[in-house]
Amino acid sequence: MTERYVLDLQEVDETQVAVVGGKGAHLGGLSQIEGIRVPAGFCVTTDAFRRIMAKAPPLDDRLDQLSRLNPDDREAIRTLSAQIRRTVEGIAIPDDLTAAITRALTRLSEQAAYAVRSSATAEDLPTASFAGQQDTYLNVVGPTAILQHVSRCWASLFTERAVTYRQRNGIDHRTVHMAVVVQRMVFPHASGILFTADPVTGNRKVATVDAGFGLGEALVSGLVNPDVFKVRHGEVVAKAIAAKQRAVHALPTGGTQEVAIDSRRQEQPALTDAQVVRLVQLGRRIEAHFGRPQDIEWCLVDDGFQIVQSRPITTLFPIPETGDQENHVYVSVGHQQMMTDPMKPLGLSMWQLTAMVPMHAAGGRLFVDVTRRLASPASRAGLLDVMGRGDPLVRDALETVLDRDDFVPSLPDAGPGGPPTGGASTTIETDPAIVTELIERSQVSIAALERDIRTKTGPALFEFLLEAFAEHKRVLSDPLSMQAIMAGMEATWWLNDTLQEWLGEKNAADTLTLSAPDNVTSEMGLALLDVADVIRPHSEVVAFLQGVEDEGFLDELAKLAGGTEARDAIEAYLDRYGMRCVGEIDITRPRWRERPTTLVPVLLDNVRNFEPGAAERRFEQGRQKARQKEQDVLSRLRALPDGDRKAGEAKRMIDRVRTFIGYREYPKYGIVSRYFVYKQALLEEAERLVQAGVLPEKEDIFYLTFQELHDVVRSNQADDRLIQQRKAALRSYHALTPPRVLTSDGEAVTGAYRRDDVPAGALIGLPVSAGTIEGRARVILDIAEADLEAGDILVTTFTDPSWSPLFVAVAGLVTEVGGLMTHGAVIAREYGLPAVVGVERATRLIRDGQRIRVHGTDGYVEILP
Repeated sequence: MTERYVLDLQEVDETQVAVVGGKGAHLGGLSQIEGIRVPAGFCVTTDAFRRIMAKAPPLDDRLDQLSRLNPDDREAIRTLSAQIRRTVEGIAIPDDLTAAITRALTRLSEQAAYAVRSSATAEDLPTASFAGQQDTYLNVVGPTAILQHVSRCWASLFTERAVTYRQRNGIDHRTVHMAVVVQRMVFPHASGILFTADPVTGNRKVATVDAGFGLGEALVSGLVNPDVFKVRHGEVVAKAIAAKQRAVHALPTGGTQEVAIDSRRQEQPALTDAQVVRLVQLGRRIEAHFGRPQDIEWCLVDDGFQIVQSRPITTLFPIPETGDQENHVYVSVGHQQMMTDPMKPLGLSMWQLTAMVPMHAAGGRLFVDVTRRLASPASRAGLLDVMGRGDPLVRDALETVLDRDDFVPSLPDAGPGGPPTGGASTTIETDPAIVTELIERSQVSIAALERDIRTKTGPALFEFLLEAFAEHKRVLSDPLSMQAIMAGMEATWWLNDTLQEWLGEKNAADTLTLSAPDNVTSEMGLALLDVADVIRPHSEVVAFLQGVEDEGFLDELAKLAGGTEARDAIEAYLDRYGMRCVGEIDITRPRWRERPTTLVPVLLDNVRNFEPGAAERRFEQGRQKARQKEQDVLSRLRALPDGDRKAGEAKRMIDRVRTFIGYREYPKYGIVSRYFVYKQALLEEAERLVQAGVLPEKEDIFYLTFQELHDVVRSNQADDRLIQQRKAALRSYHALTPPRVLTSDGEAVTGAYRRDDVPAGALIGLPVSAGTIEGRARVILDIAEADLEAGDILVTTFTDPSWSPLFVAVAGLVTEVGGLMTHGAVIAREYGLPAVVGVERATRLIRDGQRIRVHGTDGYVEILP
């Protein structure tokens, strides 16, 4: 039986995580690679750990308690995990297990020094590295000390940090087991870490080496700054040599100590360039073996490298798969659509099937490949112009890539670059009837969809949906619709550019678009004020809503005084806008109609913060301000040389903006309305699959692509393992920040504003709605947690149309993502809110409750003392 408890490193490989944990499995895998030296050692397997845990006094109750704790309740976790550790460390190791470990030591050399290292079954995984979550003990000498440290490693499964990490990653404590790696100590001249991809930019072609003298603990613990080398295509392309004042060395009697480094050696590189290049070659071999970029711990002993650990780098943003070796440049769809969270597989595939251009998925996000358009000078100019107007950071990132002469090939103008972004440029009349007709066309198409889908089930539903997607794209690409959108946008740009030139006034169009007609998104915010007017007089209803948690609350309302009117008003609102929600481009997100409690906090804020009739007053005030601005602009223009002509041109453009700018929001409303119809039909299909025992729960369909779901419906068979893998992958994607621009080398190119007209310390962004406002910052990441007072400034990551009900209650807006024509910007202008978008890391740099000043005309935010 004893063989199950101890395995030599040479006997295991990376497939045996369940037996020897992540570290042990990776070390075993490393020792199989030709040319890679790994210090000799063995693994005490998870069977040994289970045997020990079986001998423990009942831990089940404590583990239950632990899993119920909030990951933020650090005190409770600290106390309980310390009790569990003491219990585990106090268990005597059975004689046969002691004998097995001692025999393994005798084979290697009993009195040598060893590193005793924890190796949990949930570490060094592709989606969660667990780096540093369990303990490692260096320079342990003698069997007694080694056995004691093996016990400590078992107990380290329950360190406070390991417990918290598992809880944050949704991993059950009982499913994780601990193996222990016992390895011959190496006493290196230098040691450090090799990343086979640049951990900062993500570039897979650039390897980074951190190096210091002595044992690697000095670097890992942050005791010294390392030398840093960057290697590309087999040569060192950058290096920074640090003053290394201290090192960690092994003591002859066991343990380690810090030592000072001779001042003459401090500035010497820990490795020569030739050694760095050789180390990276070894790293590339390891990366090829494991099939993904690696974070590798190495030691230099007598001019030879020994590898003491390798794990996947889990922080890199994945690269879209293309199947070719060409260079590609991708632009994030999420930054254009105001949704940078990861999407579930069904959401990704539905957007891909209904989008107007091909899209590539990576890291739960969508990207458009713009390489061809960048390669042709004609289409390049158009692309950069549109991107620059939308989001200057994207334009700057693209220009950064173009400045590297060799990355994007140059095609002749006649090349298949495709037309520049922006669609139809043929002008249309400034006629409000055009907008009315377009809205009617969309409504007729959606009504037909709702009617025709009712009878479709099974494979026939999927055939029908593919036809519906074609109709969806036809409506979206309606030339008249494209012209109306472009007419509003181009007139806005014309007014901003020309009035700045003629009158020296920035962003004049912002005031001219206040309360523009036919904007379904701004109407949605005002309509919720009207619902608040119905609820406000009924104190019983208001009190009831303050305690609402259950989604069935609308049925309960009718039992209260005034409740029937309140319910009818909310129902009518949901009939018009219930298909909306935060992140609505992902069909899997719960809609307001499915989760009406989301709207309750916003509704209660409106009841508290506004007087009756606020919606109509707000809209009328905006209209009056826009009209006064128009008269002011035209009279100032008439006073200029050639003033009548200038005023005439400006008047035509103002009329054009007011006719068409509201329609800019309608196509998205149409898309989301159709999405809700698709979703309801697919969930009914999912219900049938659950009834038939094919799926455990309806929402499992969200982890399949549209095509995979079609196959499941046809075959009545689902791959539960695939669904579980997708759920784990989605959890890992939440930790990744999607780049605005991504290259096929894996480099995330961020872009910069490159402005010097901003006060020191201010946060730079894009000015999208004029005016300056000072107030309390409310950092809100979830609309359902809104708690606003009049005069507050909303600070959030991104806003899609579903946030507009909050806009009526705030005095200003700051977002991390956005552009001049994205939804938040359009609605902020219509409501007259000073707004700055595209402020990098705004939700982390601005604290909730701080006073800030938003400069919506000049595009920056000041944090006030």
